[in-house]
Amino acid sequence: MAEHPAYPVGLRLTGRRVVVLGGGQVAQRRLPALIAAGADLLLISPGATPSVEAMADAGEITWERRGYTEGDLADAWYALIATSDPDANERASAEAERNRVWCVRSDDADRATAWTPATGHSEGVTVAVLTTDVKGRDPRHTAAVRDAVVEGLRDGTLVAPHHRNRTPGVALVGGGPGDPDLITVRGRRLLAEADVVIADRLGPRDLLAELPPHVEVIDAAKIPYGRFMAQEAINHALIEHARQGKSVVRLKGGDPYVFGRGMEELQALAEAGVPCTVVPGISSSISVPGAAGIPVTHRGVAHEFTVVSGHVAPDDERSLVDWPSLAKLTGTLVVLMGVDKIGRIAETLVAHGRSPDTPVALVQEGTTAAQRRVDATLATVAETVVAREVRPPAVIVIGEVVGVGLPAAP
Repeated sequence: MAEHPAYPVGLRLTGRRVVVLGGGQVAQRRLPALIAAGADLLLISPGATPSVEAMADAGEITWERRGYTEGDLADAWYALIATSDPDANERASAEAERNRVWCVRSDDADRATAWTPATGHSEGVTVAVLTTDVKGRDPRHTAAVRDAVVEGLRDGTLVAPHHRNRTPGVALVGGGPGDPDLITVRGRRLLAEADVVIADRLGPRDLLAELPPHVEVIDAAKIPYGRFMAQEAINHALIEHARQGKSVVRLKGGDPYVFGRGMEELQALAEAGVPCTVVPGISSSISVPGAAGIPVTHRGVAHEFTVVSGHVAPDDERSLVDWPSLAKLTGTLVVLMGVDKIGRIAETLVAHGRSPDTPVALVQEGTTAAQRRVDATLATVAETVVAREVRPPAVIVIGEVVGVGLPAAP
């Protein structure tokens, strides 16, 4: 008789009896998905792994501590046979056949009536892969295909836009410190599904080149401001595009809420009745020092780190930073947007007690191909910035941790 490929189908098992024979590693891998499917699960096995036992203790499954006996599958809709007893597996498989119960066997797939596909999940979609070559099944190949599809859906390289359930609105996406690989999986997927992208200069610009031709990319720095202030104009653009029924991504550098004015945009959207989701991003305050070989904390050196904005000088009446208190801390100080004010920042810290010999590292264009690190001290940083022509964007790290990690290149 000719062999044919398996027919793929999704079983709806909510409230229906599923019997699992054997409490070993196979059951440990398969039970979570059956629990998630809402099945009424009966495990029959003399013993079980600690993880399977924990499922029973939590009431997720019913466990009868014994071996298989004839009749165990009588009321089942689906069975997973995974014991270490070949005779029990064979007898249970025969019972499943007589009772027309779909049955998976871990020891002999050819004698089973069903196969478990390689499955993965992404945003409400289950990807299930079965081989069509009945004579040359290769579980590793099907798993690799599954992984490639799921990863593509998650990171946006495999674009599958929503149609029926697509909801217009805005996503405030933190793009990370600059390296396109450091955006979150969710952020990259939303970016791939967008109709309009309003991007900051410090966002991961390389990702914009991957967008489909129909996506409108707007440079936030070039939005015509007219009667609006810059931020008001950006808010207005977000609202207007969303009201046109478009999916809008506001692509920001780092994290939307770490000196990113994300809350201002969220508040404006809420007032306009525009739905918005916030996708956190990797902040440059910790990722850029790490990429330059500097830990912001280290055992025995720094038990704290503080992140401050340096866009306003310490002697400016608009400053909200308590610089004298920061000077008294012994941990790490990370300054963002402070390259042009670092001289006055260093003077203030020293004036209020921080040693002039405190190490300082300036990491320019962190995590990108143009990254460079320049080291100094609080006493020398002002002249070093000028002499080494350090330019924004740069993250400034102040503290003993600068000397813990890898040294800067000469």
